[in-house]
Amino acid sequence: MKKLSIIGLLSAGLLLSSCFGTTPTAPAGATAPPPPSLQVGELKKQDLTVYNEFSTTLEGKQNVEIWPKVSGFIQKVYVEEGQKIKKGQPLFKLETQTLNQDANAAKASVNVAKVEVNKLKPLVEKGIISEVQLETAKAQLAQAQANYQSVASNIGYSRITSPVDGYIGEIPFKTGALVSSNMGKPLTTVSDVSQVRAYFSLNEKELLKLKESMPKNDKNIMDLEKAPKVTLVMINGKEYPEAGKIAMINTIINSTTGSVTARADFDNKNNLLSSGSTGKIKIPTVYESAYEIPQTATIDLQGKKLIYVVKDDNTVTTMPIDIIANTPQGFIVEKGIDEGTTIVLEGVTKIKDGMAINPAK
Repeated sequence: MKKLSIIGLLSAGLLLSSCFGTTPTAPAGATAPPPPSLQVGELKKQDLTVYNEFSTTLEGKQNVEIWPKVSGFIQKVYVEEGQKIKKGQPLFKLETQTLNQDANAAKASVNVAKVEVNKLKPLVEKGIISEVQLETAKAQLAQAQANYQSVASNIGYSRITSPVDGYIGEIPFKTGALVSSNMGKPLTTVSDVSQVRAYFSLNEKELLKLKESMPKNDKNIMDLEKAPKVTLVMINGKEYPEAGKIAMINTIINSTTGSVTARADFDNKNNLLSSGSTGKIKIPTVYESAYEIPQTATIDLQGKKLIYVVKDDNTVTTMPIDIIANTPQGFIVEKGIDEGTTIVLEGVTKIKDGMAINPAK
């Protein structure tokens, strides 16, 4: 009976142990999870080109407004809107009937004055009249001739020709319209688009950055002759096939707008560009022997950009970078990093300083 009691006690103990259980201990020799496998890359110096873009408005080399010098009715229009014309080509003919009448009257006054002078000359020679009267008559003749020349010039102004080669713009006044030099708009505009000027604006920071990147002459002044070629992106998003050059940068900042105006010139032999069009100017800046850090390789900490550098033991440590320019893919850095430095290119938000990784190239 005692044996049975002992066995019963042992069985009860085992039953209680199975009901309430005990916490198992970790097996000896357990290992931590492996370090994350992250892509890394070695930094190599290279020449990098970054483009700054500015909105631009195009104008022809010359946009000449055509205004009448005399008043009159338009008698003839010799050209059509959009027509290509040459310098000296007739554009308009104004009615000159009234001017012709004025010319006839002025011519008659000249003839009368000549007769008076011729009549007085022998009288002065004979001493019948004083020389003063003859000089007065000569002065009246000169005045009459001047009046006639003025009317004759106005008749010449009634035939309006083009002062430059180019293309005819809008012609708001048609045959029969009365025009004058003080009307609200010109007869038309002749635009010379053999060369197109692209005007764009820069704010103060952009101007300073551009001046720093531009080649300088012996006097440390921007040398636009050595400036890099620029690209025009047309309104359809395509790049104009001809490269342009920066022709002017106004360094006086407008106190109202806080900006300056610059200009780039483009040849337009194929007449693809039109005066009044818009687009974008791309100005290149070349950084020699610089690094391009991908944006995915950086983190932000208290307003600074940091990267993770991989050490020889595959642990990582943070390093701040001094960014001098942005690219579509990341940032340009010139100093503070040794060539060949290995950095983490991905997953930088999931690691910490001093953490070990498994570098993957």
